Amino acid sequence: MNKNKKEIGSFGILKRILAYTKPYTFHLTFTLISAVISACATLYAPVLIGNAIDCIISVGNVDFEKILPIIIQLIIVVLTGAVFQWFMGYCTNILTQGTVRDLRVAAFNKLENVPLKYIDTTPHGDIIGRVVADIDTISDGLLQGFQQLFTGVVTIIGTLCFMLSINISIALVVIIITPVSLLVASTIARLCSKKFKEQAALRGKITALAEEYIGNQKVVKAFCYEEKSEAEFEKLNKELNKVGTRAQFYSALTNPCTRFVNGLVYAGVGIFGALNAIGGGISVGQLSCFLSYANQYTKPFNEISGVVTELQSAFASARRIFAMLDSENEVSDKDNEVLCNVQGDVSIRNVDFSYTPDRELIKGLSLDVKKGQQIAIVGPTGCGKTTIINLLMRFYDTNSGSISVDDKDIKTLTRDSLRLNYGMVLQETWIFKGTVKENIAYGKPDATDEEIIDAAKAAHCHSFIKRLKNGYDTIISDTSGLSQGQKQLLCIARVMLTKPPMLILDEATSSIDTRTELQIQSAFAKMTEGKTNFIVAHRLSTIKNADSILVMDKGKIIEIGNHEELLAKGGFYYNLYNSQFKKS
Repeated sequence: MNKNKKEIGSFGILKRILAYTKPYTFHLTFTLISAVISACATLYAPVLIGNAIDCIISVGNVDFEKILPIIIQLIIVVLTGAVFQWFMGYCTNILTQGTVRDLRVAAFNKLENVPLKYIDTTPHGDIIGRVVADIDTISDGLLQGFQQLFTGVVTIIGTLCFMLSINISIALVVIIITPVSLLVASTIARLCSKKFKEQAALRGKITALAEEYIGNQKVVKAFCYEEKSEAEFEKLNKELNKVGTRAQFYSALTNPCTRFVNGLVYAGVGIFGALNAIGGGISVGQLSCFLSYANQYTKPFNEISGVVTELQSAFASARRIFAMLDSENEVSDKDNEVLCNVQGDVSIRNVDFSYTPDRELIKGLSLDVKKGQQIAIVGPTGCGKTTIINLLMRFYDTNSGSISVDDKDIKTLTRDSLRLNYGMVLQETWIFKGTVKENIAYGKPDATDEEIIDAAKAAHCHSFIKRLKNGYDTIISDTSGLSQGQKQLLCIARVMLTKPPMLILDEATSSIDTRTELQIQSAFAKMTEGKTNFIVAHRLSTIKNADSILVMDKGKIIEIGNHEELLAKGGFYYNLYNSQFKKS
C-alpha cells in the first residue's frame, strides 16, 4: 500500500468524503439554503427587539402603535427560522445517513475485490472495526459538521454584516478580538488530531483482539489462558484509556477556552457600546442589539470548535477506511476467457510460489493430472499441500510457472468460471444464518427441492435434517447447536448439489465418524466418477484407493505413485504411513 495514501491530509480526507455526497446534491443545496435563511431570521430578531426597546421612551411613555407591528414581524421571523431549522436538520440527516450508507457499501464491496492475501494478513476484528465502528464515527462527525458548521459560518458572516450596518466602530472591536478565537480553535484542533488518530488505531487493535479471543474461547479455556488474555486485553485497554482520556481532555478545553474569549468580546462590546450610547452615538435599543450579536457572534466559535474535534475523530476513522479502499484490488480478469465444457485435465509447470519474498515455499513444482484421476496430496505440516489448493483455485497467483486446465493457462481465464468448475470442501466448515435449504443451495440458488434433498441424501445428512424442528426450513447458523460433523455434512451436500467437473477435498471428512465417512467416500466415488479429484489428507488410510499420491516436503514433490508402490519403495511415504501405527 502506498505510504502517501496513509498520510493523506485532512483537506484530502474531506474532499473524498464530500465526493460521496454527490448523489445527495439536492439535499446539500437545500441544507445550505435553509442554514442561510434560518441564520438570517435569527440575526434579524435582535434588530426588531432593539427597535421595540427604542419605542419605550420612559415609564408610562410607550409607543404601542409602533411596537405592535414589530411584535408581529418578530413572530413571523421566529417561526420562519424554526421551520427552516427543521428543514436543515431533515436534509442533513438524509445527506449524512445516505453518504455513510454508500461509504459502508463501498467498503464491503472493496472486501469482495481485494486479494485473499489482504484478508489473510489483516486481523479480522480490525476489518470489522473499520466497516462498522469507524464509519459510525464518520457519521457522527458529518452530522455535527453539516448541521453546525454551515449555520456557524453563516451566523458569523451575517452577524458581522448586521453589526457593521449599525455601527462600524463597535463592530471593529469584535473583529479585532476574533483572531483570539481562531487561534484557540486551531491550537485545540491540532492537539486533538494526533490523539484521535492514535485512538482510532488502538480501537481497531482492541476490536481485533476481542474478536480473536471471543471466536476462540474454547481454546482459551482449554489452555487456561483466561488470566493471560485478560492481562493482554487490560494492557491494550489501559493504553486506549490513556490516549482516549488525553483526546477527550484536549477536546474538553474547547468550551472553557472559547467561553473565555466570548467573555472578552461581550465585555468589549458592552464597555465600548455604553460609552457610545452615553455620547449619543447609538441608541439603547441598538446597544441591546449589539450585546445580543456579541453573544450570537461568539457562540458559533464554540460550536465550530466542537465540530472541529468531532471532525478530527471522523478524519482519523476516515483515514483507516480510505486506507482499506486504496488497497490494491485483484488483477482484473473481465477480458479473460470464460472456462466452459471442462474435461478436467490439469497441468502444473515449473511453479514457484511464496507468501512472503523472504521465505521460499514451492520451488519448481510440476505435475500432470488427467481427466478422472484421483490425486492425493500428503506430507508434513507446512509442506505446501493447502498452498497447491490455493494456487489451483487462483486464491493466490503463482510467482512464476503456469497452471493449466484443459491446456488453458488459468491466468487467462476468469476467476469465477474457474472456481465454478471446482467443488471444494474444506476442513473448516462455514454455515451462514438461514434455512438448511438455503445453506445447501448456496452454490446453486435455483435448485429445486428434489435436487436439494437428493444432495442431502447423498451426503448422508437427510436423516438428521428431518429430525430438526422444521426440517429443511429450519433456521440454522454457525452457532445454532449443530455438531461439527453435521456442519461438515451440510458443506459436502452443498458441493454435491453443484456437481462440478473437478473436486478439491481438504480434509473434507475430518469431523465425521468412521462409519459415515465410509458412506461419504462411497458417495464421493459415485459422484466423482470420471471427474478430476484433488484430496489433501492427513489420515493416510483414507487415500489408499487414490490413482496417484503426491508426497510433498518443503514445497517439492519428493515421491509419487499409488499406495502399494510407495510402500514398496520404503521411503518417506513408507515412514509417514507406518508412523500412524507406531507405539509412542
